[in-house]
Amino acid sequence: MKVAFCRYESSREAHSNVSDVLDGENIDQVQELEREFASYIGVKYALATSHGTSALHLAMLALDLKRGDKIICSINAHPNVPEVVRHFDAEPIFIDIDPESYNINLDKLEAYLEENKAKKLKAVIVTHVAGQCVDLERLYAMAKLYDVKIVEDACEALGATYKGKKIGSTGADITCFNFSSHLKRDICNGGILVSNSQEIKERAELLRFHAMKKGKDSLEYIYDVVDIGFDYTMSQLSAAYIRAQIKEQDKNLQRVQEIAQTYSRALKGVEHVSIPNPKSGEHPYSLYIIKVDKNRDSFALELKKQGVEVGLHYIPLHFLTYYKNKYSLKVNNFPVALTTYQQVMSLPIYASMEDKEVQYVIDKVKSVASTRV
Repeated sequence: MKVAFCRYESSREAHSNVSDVLDGENIDQVQELEREFASYIGVKYALATSHGTSALHLAMLALDLKRGDKIICSINAHPNVPEVVRHFDAEPIFIDIDPESYNINLDKLEAYLEENKAKKLKAVIVTHVAGQCVDLERLYAMAKLYDVKIVEDACEALGATYKGKKIGSTGADITCFNFSSHLKRDICNGGILVSNSQEIKERAELLRFHAMKKGKDSLEYIYDVVDIGFDYTMSQLSAAYIRAQIKEQDKNLQRVQEIAQTYSRALKGVEHVSIPNPKSGEHPYSLYIIKVDKNRDSFALELKKQGVEVGLHYIPLHFLTYYKNKYSLKVNNFPVALTTYQQVMSLPIYASMEDKEVQYVIDKVKSVASTRV
């Protein structure tokens, strides 16, 4: 048997929506997606983009990021987080992580904010690793105290909740989602930016398509350009497919959480393996991350030989050549991220996994663990 790390999933409704586009039905799939997604999250505004990275980049534009500005982020994030900052010749500031959740360490974040009060400090991008959140109430209080914006990178937190509210509606200035997230194969790309701020929404909407403005009563082909934007727009076909995906999300998330509980019950107490230890009862398990106490790479290679694909979330940013050289970073600068990186791996977890596949992964993890010394 082979168990893929992820699997392309479709539905009857996705086929129907895509057929509507191909048949030329008079439905604006992008507008419908934005309306439905805003309602699903419980937020005022949603703007669809061509990719999750586009949503993050557009968020930086909406915040009017400029050369020399500083954006704080976790050292444990996908490279697109500091990448969108560097495109503005702004500076990413890296913070070490919490050893349990792998998210940004709020104590270290607060210490940095206290010691570095400056005009150039613009925002904090918080990545919800595996969909699990930090203490958002504390985060928002810190943002207010130190006058910085909060951008949540929710690429793995679609449908996740915090104290009963869906991520994206809990109080961030901007939240960005990715419908084709890191290592998850899909047939379409897409992202979306959500906010309750009309000012942010209007600026992002303007810049999403070349900052073009058209008069209400003018000919359709007459336009003006009032700023420097870009083309971040989502295709009608992608929007059609994603609309169906959103309708299935809560049901799929429930199945994923069931699989996670099965993993946790079966792998609890297995020697050399540590299972997730969520701080709240609202972990969506968009990723199921285990720790292997030694020889993580050989463990992963052995699983691969036996047909189980695994992932890594993430390689710490200071290990990557560009950031290591650009900011003269040493491997020991972020000790928690260093230790975590050497131990973690993500097991396959997605709604269409069959029970026999889940059991196969469990059996192989136990089998490989039993050979460790």
